[in-house]
Amino acid sequence: MDFISPSSRVCASMFPKSPNFAMCMIFAGLLTVEFNPVHAQTALKEKQEGAAGDVTTLPEMKISAERPDELPQSYAGGQVARGGRLGVLGNMDLMKAPFSISSYTSQMIQNQHAITAADLLTRDPSVRSTGQRGGVVDSFYIRGFPIGEGNVGESAFDGQYGVAPNYRVFTEYAERIEVLKGPAALLYGISPNSGVGGVINIVPKRASADLTRLTGNYLSGTQGGGHLDIARRFGADRQFGIRLNGSHHQGDTLLDNQFRQADIASVALDYQGERFRATLDTFGQYEWFKAPSRPFLVTAGVAMPSAPNGRRNVTQPWGWSKIKDAGLLLKGEYDLSDALTLFASVGGTHAWVDRLSDQTPTIRNVAGDTRSVPMFFRFGVGRSSADGGLRARFNTGPIHHNVTLQGTGYRDRLERGSTTGTAVLSNMYSPIDRPDQALATPDLMKVSETEFYGGALTDIVSIADERVLLTLGVRFQQIRSDNFSSTGAVTSTYDKGAIKPLVGLVVRPWKNISIYANRMEGLSKGDIAPQIAINAGHALAPYKTEQLEAGVKVDYGRLITTLSFFQIKRPSPLLTDNVFSLSGEQRNQGVELAMFGEPVSGIRLLGGVTLIDGELTKTSSAATRGNKPVGVPVLQANMGAEWDMPWLPGFTLTGNLVHTGKRYINQTNTQSVPSWTTFDFGARYSTKVLGKSTSIRANLLNAFDRNYWAGVASFGTLSVGTPRTVLVSATIDF
Repeated sequence: MDFISPSSRVCASMFPKSPNFAMCMIFAGLLTVEFNPVHAQTALKEKQEGAAGDVTTLPEMKISAERPDELPQSYAGGQVARGGRLGVLGNMDLMKAPFSISSYTSQMIQNQHAITAADLLTRDPSVRSTGQRGGVVDSFYIRGFPIGEGNVGESAFDGQYGVAPNYRVFTEYAERIEVLKGPAALLYGISPNSGVGGVINIVPKRASADLTRLTGNYLSGTQGGGHLDIARRFGADRQFGIRLNGSHHQGDTLLDNQFRQADIASVALDYQGERFRATLDTFGQYEWFKAPSRPFLVTAGVAMPSAPNGRRNVTQPWGWSKIKDAGLLLKGEYDLSDALTLFASVGGTHAWVDRLSDQTPTIRNVAGDTRSVPMFFRFGVGRSSADGGLRARFNTGPIHHNVTLQGTGYRDRLERGSTTGTAVLSNMYSPIDRPDQALATPDLMKVSETEFYGGALTDIVSIADERVLLTLGVRFQQIRSDNFSSTGAVTSTYDKGAIKPLVGLVVRPWKNISIYANRMEGLSKGDIAPQIAINAGHALAPYKTEQLEAGVKVDYGRLITTLSFFQIKRPSPLLTDNVFSLSGEQRNQGVELAMFGEPVSGIRLLGGVTLIDGELTKTSSAATRGNKPVGVPVLQANMGAEWDMPWLPGFTLTGNLVHTGKRYINQTNTQSVPSWTTFDFGARYSTKVLGKSTSIRANLLNAFDRNYWAGVASFGTLSVGTPRTVLVSATIDF
């Protein structure tokens, strides 16, 4: 008689005839007590012999295994996961999702020395960072639309807005950083700052297995520090988990006069019971800069000067910035039955900002002369959110349904204060130090309060063993916003509602090919008519951004390729004949080709090309109608490769190319920055040192030290590209 361990039976039942069976068995290897078939046969024999005489009592044997990871597993090569978290829809495999998604793993984060989410997402051909190294804010373009440019953060944390750090996301606590491309108001709710190009979601680390990992690192300049990552599971069935992450870094950067210190700490707790599951995530982060770099503006009519050396810093040496974030998210779910699950979550974060520095230096001529006004800014940004609902799985004949009913609420409050100094003249090629200016500390005053609440109903309908999947959904969203004067009086109130539908279809003629299409929408809160308008104070209705997308995904077994065609139309408010109305429109249509995986053992590929045809289809002036939108290039391309050298086991060489096309910095298309291409190289070596797994990594960014304008934000500001930078680290697992 053959004996099969209970863990093997569980894996076989969950993944019949599937490659995930092997992954399940890896988790089964974490059993708290080893199941030995030989011992089991001996015990059975003793029991049978004892039946005729003395009864032999078998020793108690407790079999327990961790709950299988709910996240989609990493794909071949380990850089990208097979799927991601899609807001109200939960976790979904890439091949079953009617959307374009990328989910980058902690393995890739570590190998690329990505300090922030922006450092990592430069690897995505659909995403471009509009911030810069040495700056205090990360912002992005996704499919040619801005994300994260305001004072209210737009990144999601574990599928929920209002929890991630407000201005910059560090990677120490991230298991995955995911990008859903396109407007996603139904999946995540309205974006806090009305971003519609996509959603960046941070998946926090969990204690999937016991781990003690110490990393020491060095960056060009004199920056150094360390990161400690500890994970443990407890309990008779290992149902309790804790993941601790902490890091400290400080030192002079490559930029003139700049010093940086960063401290990050996070705690992730989880409980995985038979029917009840819960997680609690908390984090705190602190970043201090001396002479923080700032983006540039260019005076209208000035010929665009060439980019300065990325080491030059026009911020005065006496400038500084301090940002603190603290956040918490509690989530729980309970299985009422095998087909019915209740879920709920509540969380929030607060950001405190104090900054005294040159405010947006303006380039005055082709010689690079600049003028800026030092300002002492203070911000307080408090955000909170909650959701709850019910998931049901059932069949109606041959049709399988996965229905979710969700209610959501979100609130933010922005406080701000500022004092202004005397204008400073300098030059971006040869910065000039000016005397220190002592500015009074401003008081914080309430600027705005915003509330979003509503509900969503979705159904993922599948037939023929999930060969056809139809995703249907509708969300009702109510938006309330109050704006305040310097005296605290309400200057405008906004209270509007909107309904957002979603339709997505996936057809899988073969298991490894998915043909998909979707129609989904973004939602932006309407603007308030300015005082110079005839309808001053009037609140416009929420405006909807519409996306149509179709594409195909092919899984070759060790390489996945995706091809997407999309069109996004976003309305915009305009002041025409002194009437403020929703009469403008930007249309971006394009093609995305991407791939990732390990097609040949030891060779990993990650990259793609995005072509965007952006156009201002409706404007207030015939001179700008039909022009290219600010900051939107025609071509974005990435190509990354890794090669494990066969004659030196454990040694890997890496290379990466990033290209961004020409971009305009004004709507009249009279000023632009040229295209740029950078090359990054790296190497790493993994081995055993005194029996401990050890990895040494080195990366060289912008290897040829090109000077370039890296980012163009929607309001025309420019960010200088990263200079040649060396990053080195050593990691030991104890």
